[in-house]
Amino acid sequence: MSLNSFWFVTIAVLWIGYFILEGFDFGVGILLPVVAKNQAERRAVLTTLGPLWDGNEVWLLVAGGATFAAFPEWYATLFSGFYLPLFLILISLIVRGVAFEYRSKYGSEKWRARWDLAITISSFLPALLWGVAFANIVRGVPLEKVSAGYIQYSGGFWNLLNPYALLGGLTTLSLFVSHGAFFLALKTDGEIRVRANKLGQRVGLVTALLAVLFLGWTMLGLTSKGGVIAGSVVVVVAWLTALAANAKGREGYAFLFSAIATAAVVITLFTGLYPNVMPNITAGGPGLTIFNASSTHYTLGVMTWVAVVLTPIVLLYQGWSYWVFRKRINPSQISTPEAGVLDTVH
Repeated sequence: MSLNSFWFVTIAVLWIGYFILEGFDFGVGILLPVVAKNQAERRAVLTTLGPLWDGNEVWLLVAGGATFAAFPEWYATLFSGFYLPLFLILISLIVRGVAFEYRSKYGSEKWRARWDLAITISSFLPALLWGVAFANIVRGVPLEKVSAGYIQYSGGFWNLLNPYALLGGLTTLSLFVSHGAFFLALKTDGEIRVRANKLGQRVGLVTALLAVLFLGWTMLGLTSKGGVIAGSVVVVVAWLTALAANAKGREGYAFLFSAIATAAVVITLFTGLYPNVMPNITAGGPGLTIFNASSTHYTLGVMTWVAVVLTPIVLLYQGWSYWVFRKRINPSQISTPEAGVLDTVH
């Protein structure tokens, strides 16, 4: 395997980690006003994310950094052409982080309600927009070569809101909501667990339909379909297994197989994309591949050694943090502070 292919696969792995971990994170945020009916339940729901949410976002930072270093022209074209949706995602992530921290700084009911709404909205937007962005990357966008020899995006914002991309956005949105519901059913007890289990089953059926439509449409636009078909089969089997496990109250297996299905979706999209990193939908126009968008061989070699040394450390630390905070949370364990009193639990 060439270093170009190795880093394409590595970036895919980073996005798998981000979609699995931040996926349930977004799903919990979206479900907050639905599964939690009082202050103690809302605090219990957010406590499931308290030790985890900021660590989950590291995967996005590393994926972006790896793309910038390994495929700088892909990074430049992507972030200039997709500027508005990516800017909205960035703003959402900033607001979301602030909301997690600031909702606990004052005991007023209205204060916490406003920050809870901010968490829900700032979870909803990235869950939708990441699907729109990835669908456009796989489908291809209009590109042109400028006088300096670089390839850049030549469309506008509305080009990104095509039917295929919107279907991709709805697919990731419903996938993350279901994944978040399975996580909540696994991590909580009492009424929250019951509500999350029911919501996971209902939204999971919608997710299954959207995923079949989206992956089927993806296959229609590709010339080489073998890898995408295999990946799509894994997605369907894993997701149906997750729904079956959830129906039997086996939340651990439901979450595990929803994670496998999420990983299989990312693998399927990157398989359909390879060796391109950004196809050109303009007939005869130049596109970006792992070869014409990559850094030098020396740069890729140095990055490889750094990744080999540091990646196991990051994985061990994050795995340890999940193990430490593995117990279920019950709203009865959460005390409700009086109005105006500092809330010390996020």
